[in-house]
Order: sequence, then C-alpha cells, then structure tokens
Amino acid sequence: MLPLDRTHDFEGRRIAWGTIGDGPPLVLIHGTPFSSQVWRRIAPWLASRWKVHYFDLAGYGRSQMEAGQDVSLAVQNRLLASLFRHWQLHRPDVLCHDFGGATALRGYYLDGLRYRSLTIFDAVALSPWGSPFVAHVRKHEEAFAGLPAYAHDALLRAYIQGAAHKPMSEEVLAVHMAPWQGETGQAGFYRQIAQMDQRYTDEIEPLYAPLECPVQVLWGEEDTWIPVETGERLCARISTRPLIRVPSAGHLLQEDAAEAVVAAMLTFDPADPGR
Repeated sequence: MLPLDRTHDFEGRRIAWGTIGDGPPLVLIHGTPFSSQVWRRIAPWLASRWKVHYFDLAGYGRSQMEAGQDVSLAVQNRLLASLFRHWQLHRPDVLCHDFGGATALRGYYLDGLRYRSLTIFDAVALSPWGSPFVAHVRKHEEAFAGLPAYAHDALLRAYIQGAAHKPMSEEVLAVHMAPWQGETGQAGFYRQIAQMDQRYTDEIEPLYAPLECPVQVLWGEEDTWIPVETGERLCARISTRPLIRVPSAGHLLQEDAAEAVVAAMLTFDPADPGR
C-alpha cells in the first residue's frame, strides 16, 4: 500500500497525500470510485525515475469526507491547483485516469496549469457519460446512503468489479471497497455519485485542442464504462499522437494491465511525435 503520511488543508478540509522516489516531479491523479491506492502497483516502478506525488481527491480515500461537502469535478481542479502551489511544482509530468483525466484537463484549460507531459487513460472527458445507475443514485441519494451495510457492500462490490475486464481477487476488491465502507464511507460513496454532472466536462469540451505539452492517450479495448471509440475521439482532440489501445483490458488499466501503464510511462519520448 502507498503511504499517505501527509495532509494538505484545502478550503478547510483535509487532503491526504504522499510521495515516493526522487527525480523530476510526476503527479498521479486517480478517478472514481477509487483512491490513490489504485496506483500502488504502478508508483513504485515510476519512483525509479521520478519523485512521484499522489493524493486522494476531495471526498475520496483518506481525504476528509463529510455531509454537505462539494466533491464534484468543479472542486477537484481547484484542489489540483492548490496542491501544485503547495508542492511548488512547475510543469510536472502528469499521469491520470477517469475523473483524474477530467481534473487534469480542467486544471489546464480553466486554471492555467501547465505540464511537462500528460499521460491520460480511460478518461471522463467527452459527452455522453454517466450510467443509468448514476442517474438513479442522483435522484435517490438519501435512500442509497441508508442501505443496510450488507446490501451496500454487495452493490459496491459489483460496481467496482464492473470497471475491470478481469476478475479481481478478494484482496484487491478490499483495497478499493475499504474507503466506502462504514457510515461515513457509505454516505461518501453515494455523495460523489450524486454530484456527477456532465456539465463539468461540457464546459471545457469546446476548448479541447492539442496541449502545449506532449500528450499520450491509452485506452482499454474492453472498457465497458467509456468505449475505446471515445478514446479515439479524445485523442484526436488533445494529442498529435495515435491512441495506444490496450488489449484484454477494461476501464481499470491499473488492475487489468498495470504493466501497460508502466511501459507507456517509461518509454514515452516527448521528442518523438510518433510515441
């Protein structure tokens, strides 16, 4: 497990974060419904080249969770900008997934953040997104938050497994389920779903154009949450390089094909327009 032994005060709430390795800065941004522990198999390999910064998004993982909290995409890019200032980062490399992709893009287009390079995969970035389950929770958040623990755990397990193409072990499922269990975690899980809103990507979608830094886009060919065709569309909008398709992998590349993410990072040559 990655150590999250530091905290950052962001708008009066506690954000958990940590670092490993030494070298130029690299920032990892996780997605939903995950935490920075989704990088636990990847970050140690990257730490041989970079000083790796990772954190739990507002309202996720070991960061503070409380009733009435804004945990939407509208707040996560502000958090990212705050962490950049706190860490005194200037043009770090960035690796991001799912909501982390939307956060990095919002930070770039709305907050003026700049990156040395961006690696983005299976990202929430283009409409339409949001499943029927998300729409249902948005209408009935309070009812879901009050489910008996056994019913919540069963739903949570199925939801998380659905992100991966390959079956996850009980140990892996436990890592991803843990932050969302118990009274506080259960309420936090449905809170973040209830606040999912496509308008936060719609507002930046017209701004999409190749970034000022090299960008590589990866996508699981078996992603059932956001199809690979959406990855092709996004890649054409923000990068000058072809999409890297990852076979036999779903939305959660960190579990289905961690080696593909590591390889993409370690072989990424920003000077080569073909990679």
